Amino acid sequence: MGYERPNGDIGIRNHLLIIPTVICSNQVCSRIMQLVPGAVAIPHQHGCSQIGADKERTFDVLAGTGMNPNVGAVMIISLGCEVVDPVALAEEIRKTGKPVEFFDIQSVGGSVKAIAYGAELAKRMMNDLQGQEKVPVPLNKLKVAVKCGGSDATSGLASNPALGVAADSLIGEGGSIVIGETTEIIGAEHLLAARCVTQDVADKLYAIVDRFEKEVERMGADMRGGNPSPGNIAGGLSTIEEKSLGCISKCGTAPIKDVIEYAERIPDHGLYFMDSPGNDIECVSGMAAGGAHIVCFTTGRGTPTGAAVVPVIKITGNRQMFERMEDNMDIDVSDMLDGSAGLELAGERIWQEIVEVAEGKWTKAEVLGHTEFSINRIGPSL
Repeated sequence: MGYERPNGDIGIRNHLLIIPTVICSNQVCSRIMQLVPGAVAIPHQHGCSQIGADKERTFDVLAGTGMNPNVGAVMIISLGCEVVDPVALAEEIRKTGKPVEFFDIQSVGGSVKAIAYGAELAKRMMNDLQGQEKVPVPLNKLKVAVKCGGSDATSGLASNPALGVAADSLIGEGGSIVIGETTEIIGAEHLLAARCVTQDVADKLYAIVDRFEKEVERMGADMRGGNPSPGNIAGGLSTIEEKSLGCISKCGTAPIKDVIEYAERIPDHGLYFMDSPGNDIECVSGMAAGGAHIVCFTTGRGTPTGAAVVPVIKITGNRQMFERMEDNMDIDVSDMLDGSAGLELAGERIWQEIVEVAEGKWTKAEVLGHTEFSINRIGPSL
């Protein structure tokens, strides 16, 4: 069951999204969200003093998030003098057919008046959304992103391969899986390249890895100490290659149909790789902007983070951490490690959770109100 959008997309949630075009609008957006239950705001630090590809990225992520099928209506709030054009942003999101309203704080008369005006407008938009009913929708419309963060030795041994089984189940139903984290396939990229449907796709995969490595070299930096992170190392991961081998297992066994850019729309049907950072929130935000309905997030060390417009399912193979952070974790597959559950059974457990969340079951991150959002940057501020 889902929400049918005018452009043919389906949503498994029906959010009213409040978008600040610039950091200066954050407080107004956040106050409106607090005054209108059910609304979701995405404060961020960008939108001003950006140029070129960096400015385009901010626009693309904001537009993509507004266009996500889980969003039913959008309110855009600008300051009135930033580089991100609110009119162009509204026009881009309106291509989906969903309602979009926008105004700027300077014209309305400052923060207090903008909050009052925006709250009344948001309440009317929310009332319209609450009148929409769910309809039966096919599973092959579902797009699921797979992500890992706070990994330890149990991630590559249990939760990631179990998630891979669930990924294969969705692709078998005709749905889409997207995997990212370019930084965390280094040392194992040849294994993913061998699964690409054409040499051109394999070359694109190698190219994004090469681009990242050259950028690290240009900065005169060293990945060691940052990836694997101190927490990864404490959890038993010794090298980036070891971490990467575990990371890639979470996307299953299907062929990779294409490599897409950060926040680019995820195509229908099959497995895709999105060029994205390993940073949890930046990566998930890019996947949501690409149109993912759900994120399946494996972790061994534990993390509470969620996402603004997509439910995040937390999966672990670390029993001690699951018991310690049960408020944040959705699924425990640690019984794989003591032999009481096999890979297929653990994968089926995750697959059933995906279906239930798509039907409307709330994840722990949703219950706790985790709506983290962050945009991956390209260039310096002016």
